[in-house]
Amino acid sequence: MIEGPVSTILFAGALGFVTISVVLLGRILVGPTMQDRVIALNVVGSNVVVVIALLAAAMELPAFLDVALVYALLNFLMSIAISKFTVEQGGVL
Repeated sequence: MIEGPVSTILFAGALGFVTISVVLLGRILVGPTMQDRVIALNVVGSNVVVVIALLAAAMELPAFLDVALVYALLNFLMSIAISKFTVEQGGVL
């Protein structure tokens, strides 16, 4: 694990991205349109990827970067699937 100020900065950055994700949960739950909800969910997924990458750097665990990459791909596919379903069916909810 990285020691010193670099580790503190990486953990603080991860905490900042988690805070942004928590704030966006309101937009996901009560977004005015389905498009707002999908975009907010995509942003939260992207923030999770960044947090995993920051923690991988802080803890010196390169295997976490593989997890972040797979999660990013799943996040992208989820956004495409929800958008396609919304267009074809007229809505998810």
